Amino acid sequence: MLNNFSALPTPVYIIDEDALRRNLEILSGVERRTGCKILLAQKAFSAYAFYPLISEYLSGTTASGLFEARLAHEHFRGENHVFCPAYLEEEMDELARLCDHIVFNSFRQLQKFTRRAKNASVGLRINPQYSTQGGGIYDPCAQYSRLGITKENFCPDLLEGVDGFHIHTLCEQGAEDLEATVRAFERDFGEYFPKLKWLNLGGGHHITKPGYNIPLLESVIKKLSDRYGLQIYLEPGEAVALNAGYLQTRVLEIVRNGMDIAILDSSAECHMPDVLEMPYRPPLAESGKAGEKPYTYRLSSRTCLAGDVIGDYSFDAPLKEGDILTFGDMAIYTMVKNNTFNGMPLPAIARKRGSACEILKTFGYADFKSRL
Repeated sequence: MLNNFSALPTPVYIIDEDALRRNLEILSGVERRTGCKILLAQKAFSAYAFYPLISEYLSGTTASGLFEARLAHEHFRGENHVFCPAYLEEEMDELARLCDHIVFNSFRQLQKFTRRAKNASVGLRINPQYSTQGGGIYDPCAQYSRLGITKENFCPDLLEGVDGFHIHTLCEQGAEDLEATVRAFERDFGEYFPKLKWLNLGGGHHITKPGYNIPLLESVIKKLSDRYGLQIYLEPGEAVALNAGYLQTRVLEIVRNGMDIAILDSSAECHMPDVLEMPYRPPLAESGKAGEKPYTYRLSSRTCLAGDVIGDYSFDAPLKEGDILTFGDMAIYTMVKNNTFNGMPLPAIARKRGSACEILKTFGYADFKSRL
């Protein structure tokens, strides 16, 4: 265990177990007060060293395919759910052994695999065609979306053996958007709810973000469960580990080309890809926006990608080689999405407990080579 964080190797993801536990307590409270079951969406956070802790609070996990389902089966005590837009023939038997719930994306997939999934509770993903995001790559209700069955393609005569419906339409959104989506969902598909056992309202719920309307969320859950006698599931990923991790990185070089540019030993492209994909600006300790503080720098990477830029930040004092910078909210969509482009080493993973920190895992050349 280390008490001096500057002694950690860089780059390094640091998972703050105390912050993670605070999120879990909020989510567990929603479970207790409503009777819903909350699942960890592993696509956002798959650091399985923390699964024993998370399983103390949440009811299970949800997977996007066989590998995540297998990881949960090996390390998480709780229900194991899976959804995939199209399953592989050679994986279905193992998924059926591992998973408690299997959700299909179409009636064709249901017909193809339902007999092999007979030991699981079978569901269908529905596309309520009610967008609260206005399009974009994270909007499952955008035009031409492949995700979920639309009303036009719904086949009531094929519902025998279907236990539940699944929707997932949100991304970092509040309970108000969920309430509006549920109204549309209930309007178009509510006639089938009495024959079901469960509804899964998916993820994208920003439940642990300050200001989230938890009473409204609980009201939506209770109305559905009381009206139809259904078990309600939620499967947030981001809310579980929101603001529970950091990426610690080191300044390697300062160059100038119209402005001061700091080259770091971490990379947006490799280590925090949502910075470029969404895009978004990760919080950085003791910094401000460009021009807000006396010294402004463009923070960039040592890859050869010209656009591998994290953003422009300002500081109270000039940066210098060897300085340590700490980006916040780096537990989610980082470790699960990072890559070794340019042969960049993967960051180490560490656990913070109180004021002490321990390295859980480091990576080297073999990890780069084994992916190729």
